[in-house]
Amino acid sequence: MRKEYLIYKLSDDVKESCKIPKEAFQKYGVKRGLRNDDGSGVLVGLTNIGNVMGYERDADGHLVPCPGKLYYRGYELDDLVSPILKEKRFGFEEIVYLLLSGKLPDREELAAFRELLNDNMPLDHRTIVNIIDLEGNNIMNILARCVLEMYTLDPNPDDISRDNLMRQSIELIAKFPTIIAYAYNIYRHSVQGRSLHIRHPRENLSLAENFLYMIKYGDYTPLDAHMLDLLLIIQAEHGGGNNSTFTVRVTSSTRTDTYSSIAAGIGSLKGPLHGGANIKVVNMFHHLKEHINDWTSIEEIDSYLKRMLNKEAYDKTGLIYGIGHAVYTMSDPRAVELKRLAGELAKEKGRSDEYNFLRLIEQEGVKCVSEFRKTRKPICANLDFYSGFIYEMIGLPQEIYTPIFAMARIAGWTAHRIEELNFEGRRIIRPAYTNIQNTKKYVPLEDR
Repeated sequence: MRKEYLIYKLSDDVKESCKIPKEAFQKYGVKRGLRNDDGSGVLVGLTNIGNVMGYERDADGHLVPCPGKLYYRGYELDDLVSPILKEKRFGFEEIVYLLLSGKLPDREELAAFRELLNDNMPLDHRTIVNIIDLEGNNIMNILARCVLEMYTLDPNPDDISRDNLMRQSIELIAKFPTIIAYAYNIYRHSVQGRSLHIRHPRENLSLAENFLYMIKYGDYTPLDAHMLDLLLIIQAEHGGGNNSTFTVRVTSSTRTDTYSSIAAGIGSLKGPLHGGANIKVVNMFHHLKEHINDWTSIEEIDSYLKRMLNKEAYDKTGLIYGIGHAVYTMSDPRAVELKRLAGELAKEKGRSDEYNFLRLIEQEGVKCVSEFRKTRKPICANLDFYSGFIYEMIGLPQEIYTPIFAMARIAGWTAHRIEELNFEGRRIIRPAYTNIQNTKKYVPLEDR
């Protein structure tokens, strides 16, 4: 039997062996996707780190939609972001400190923490060589492999004591921007034939500024840097139930090493239904700019969006990317922040017409999806709807959109890993699956 045919045959056999009827999930009381019938998430753990709110429960236990709120260590996101924007300072390092420790730093602590992160940003020469050897077109895969490589460079990689976990966390948070920047510059050289530049991080820059310095060689505006800083802040944490953070907590519960756990989180975030969604929105927006003649015509926008929902236009998936969220109903607080600030950046970049067009797509997309699905549950634009457009205006390439998400979320991942390994009563996360396969009688090889 030819090997190619055997692969096809095995794949064809899987069609039958993977069949599980939808009604079986209800019969056995299985919460598909760990979601309850009312759309809420199945409660699987407790945390002190992040809280995502998109609805409240009334006296009868029914879900009531509410404006979305996101809390970091008990602080509402807007309360953390507003003073940072008002004072026109960089705040990601302050948020990282909060997520890791549970407390907001004073000026002396923050200055020392910034210095600690800067001290850990440079890469070991073996890591740089490893990035060069791993040249490829997917920066997320290179990031994951570099994280695993860090295990071999760590003098105490398997120690899960609190002090060692904190050391590893700070090193990972500090090195992610450098790994991503170097990996992209090598990709740019090897795949696009451009000159190769490796810039070492500078001591007097924030993490956001350093990343832009290493990627764009100083070709960025102060607003660009502050916008990236804001994006890092609002993507740093999103509760324990999001797929990548849950992946980190599940793997951490086995007492595996930090690098294996974080690499698993990177693999989860890479998926287009998770961190890779912002690229879907950007590509959709480019398509709409080309296929809708009048960017101010609600009638023309509605008509095209309805064709998309009917699988007649664009990629024929029936989706309007960036519209809807598993938890948020009336609004996604992250999208609200980005929408407002994207307008400022669009003015600076001379792209206000595109920004206004994107706002109309959001407005009409929410309306069209609600009408198409015939749902009373409010639907809103999510974080991804504006984040990709902002990355594009800053001048960042699509290849690093999702890696930047990882660069932010590593703060939340490490905080959750530390919590998973340090709360009382912890045990390995091991949910159950019900097997619905009928028992079979064994058939000897010669009789098959």
